[in-house]
Amino acid sequence: MTSIKTKNAIVHFNDKVYKELNSYVKTTNPSNIFILADTNTHEYCLPNFLAQLESGDTIVEVMEMPEGEDHKTIDICTGVWEALSEYNADRKSLLINLGGGVVTDLGGFVASTYMRGIDYINVPTSLLSMVDASVGGKTGVDLGVLKNQIGVISEPSMVLIDTSYLETLPQNHMVSGYAEMLKHGLIQDNDYWNTLINFENLDASKLDQLIYDSVVIKNKVVTEDPKEQGLRKILNFGHTLGHAIESYFLGNADKTPLLHGEAIAIGMILEAYISTKVSGLSPEAFKNIKDGILKTFSLVSINENDQKLISNFMKHDKKNSHGIIKFVLLNAIGIPKIDCEVNAEIISEAFDYYNTLI
Repeated sequence: MTSIKTKNAIVHFNDKVYKELNSYVKTTNPSNIFILADTNTHEYCLPNFLAQLESGDTIVEVMEMPEGEDHKTIDICTGVWEALSEYNADRKSLLINLGGGVVTDLGGFVASTYMRGIDYINVPTSLLSMVDASVGGKTGVDLGVLKNQIGVISEPSMVLIDTSYLETLPQNHMVSGYAEMLKHGLIQDNDYWNTLINFENLDASKLDQLIYDSVVIKNKVVTEDPKEQGLRKILNFGHTLGHAIESYFLGNADKTPLLHGEAIAIGMILEAYISTKVSGLSPEAFKNIKDGILKTFSLVSINENDQKLISNFMKHDKKNSHGIIKFVLLNAIGIPKIDCEVNAEIISEAFDYYNTLI
């Protein structure tokens, strides 16, 4: 596969990954190499990675963090910063983030702020991080249960996508990443959307190409708008409500936490419904979206009290301005509209409709 150039970095795939990594290490000659992994990728992915890393005389140190969204915190960052300092990391050190979106987001933030910035490389090991979290330079951590409230936009030196790591991934995490791929189709490419929702008819070997296509779509958007002043906001379709739902379920002891993609799938159905009321999405297109998502994702009960509490989380959405909640909606599949204001009655109506599906 042809490597993809981003604004300040490059994404390599499969057969090029370790050749390009080792060439980079040889050329840049980092003073130290640090690898950040979580407990899962340390066990299932790190041995393969280390076997193919040619570090020469450069010292390699491995740092392990707990896995899971609830560990995407400043406290974990502090531990990693302290470890870097303890191992005498300097401005010529390299941090390699080996893991899913939590590791690449947190590790990118750590690298971007340690000594005001050291080089880092993302090696995404989950479908979600391959198609979304590792591309575009968004780094950061959660503030309590509020998603990605603290962070900076800072691109890695390179992104290395080795899809063989997906063999270590549980099925529910594969499904979670699939939600972001569906989103890419809905905001940019009707043909890609139709290919994805008919995925059961495709040979699984075509997944690599679909991952590549998703990275192309996201890269096109973030290259045109790296700081999310306009176009890049379309990547948040399904996320205004989806992130609020994810935060609510994560912070409520009576609820089973949802994976990111599971919450975004709900958010996309709700926001597609809202689109029929606000931005002119046709009923036929909405049915296509709803049915396409529900081929893979299960419905989740959200009662009236849940809805009120979820609405409170929307106040913290990063697209908001001057206290006004802003949505990304759809005019049609592949044609998004940003900065849409939606009244509370329509949001409530969307939840009511969603609950009729259960």
